[in-house]
Amino acid sequence: MWHLLEPLHAVLYFAPQVFEETEALGYDTGERWPSYFALRAAPLGTPGSRQVTSAFYSFSPRMVAEHIPAAWDVAAPGKVIDARTRGIDRAYRALLGARTDGPEVAEAAALARRAAEAVPVEGRPLAAANAELPWPQEPHLVLWQAATILREHRGDGHLATLLTAGLDSVEALVSFAAVGAAPAGVFASRGWNEHEWADARERLLVRGLLNADHTATDAGRALRAEVEHRTDALAAAPWRTLGGEATARLAELLGPLWLEVLGSGMLPRETTLGIGKV
Repeated sequence: MWHLLEPLHAVLYFAPQVFEETEALGYDTGERWPSYFALRAAPLGTPGSRQVTSAFYSFSPRMVAEHIPAAWDVAAPGKVIDARTRGIDRAYRALLGARTDGPEVAEAAALARRAAEAVPVEGRPLAAANAELPWPQEPHLVLWQAATILREHRGDGHLATLLTAGLDSVEALVSFAAVGAAPAGVFASRGWNEHEWADARERLLVRGLLNADHTATDAGRALRAEVEHRTDALAAAPWRTLGGEATARLAELLGPLWLEVLGSGMLPRETTLGIGKV
């Protein structure tokens, strides 16, 4: 379900319609990060850089500080949330065409909302912040909001598993690259410098999690597999509530939408998420 929902959420960070909306607010859209930090952090209110670094986990604190809290000098969080709603509305209509107002999207939205409303939010700041936002009226926007709550719920749980596995922010990325989730260069987008990356590799080497060639040892692969298993287990509650039959129906309905998003070429071929790789 995460594999199906993640691309539907990720439209927010790559759609030209969303960039147009955030540019109208005053954000620099020459690169995606100024709007990314504002769009993702806005449900938290006006968080500072330490709070966003904590909630996002994998980004270098220096990189976060380049954008937060300056993002709130450009536009208040409420205006950012309104802009992302407008942007997603336009992006989904461009991507899905006539499907947008069709019965399949309406059915998928209803099922996804049921799952999203069942997420436990204790200890999950990004899921809770998004779950507290009012639901929109249009089904395609309900679908996007539900996908966002569900992915942030899973992500919050993922951070908990990384912490219990003893992987700090940069070690989490190094260990993920080591099992083939994406080339190490892809993870440079998170702002860690070469010295920090090398130090993290050395720490994992000392722990027996990394080989000299920077690939994962058997122990390193086992640890990452356990992280993914625990993440899935912590993400299971909404799907248990929705039930097997309804979850399978939602997956069936999401398939064509997923294909439209991926087929658009909007999303990058390689990401830090490891979808389709691990």
